[in-house]
Amino acid sequence: MMAVHTIPDAFSVGECEQIIAALARSPASDALLVGQNQNHNLRKAKLVWIDEVAGMGWVMERLIELVRRANVKFDFDLREFAESPQVATYKATDSGHFSWHSDIGDGPAAGKRKLTLVLQLSKPSSYEGGDLEIMPGAQVLAASRVQGCASVFPSFWLHQVTPVKHGVRHSMTVWAHGPAFR
Repeated sequence: MMAVHTIPDAFSVGECEQIIAALARSPASDALLVGQNQNHNLRKAKLVWIDEVAGMGWVMERLIELVRRANVKFDFDLREFAESPQVATYKATDSGHFSWHSDIGDGPAAGKRKLTLVLQLSKPSSYEGGDLEIMPGAQVLAASRVQGCASVFPSFWLHQVTPVKHGVRHSMTVWAHGPAFR
């Protein structure tokens, strides 16, 4: 059975803080589900797409390299990054969360998602709750909350972000795409 691939120092603490600061200057929109639907019972967060933030090209270069190295473990047929990385902000004041879901869905890009990478941008002490939980099988695994740590897993695995009870959690997600699974 495959396990979540963890990259402890994917980004430095300073780089995470730089990304969060850049996002603060960018307009955020309500998070939608695949298919552009909005359901606050399933997902409550604000999103910023990295491609829309000036000076963030280096982030995508790093993410591509991290996914390339992580894919040695999964050996998926990856061919492109068809979507911009997204940064999600989950606030306790909004009961920010994302219920159990997989990242594969309808649509030209979502249907080709094969690997999901989630980067922990916030300091773990800056929020309570907001745990990224991943379910590769019968057990639920908690992803690392260490700032700058990335978790990589197949996009078809169920995962969730538990409600944030205090503070704010920032995380970045990018998907690697390839031919649909058979």
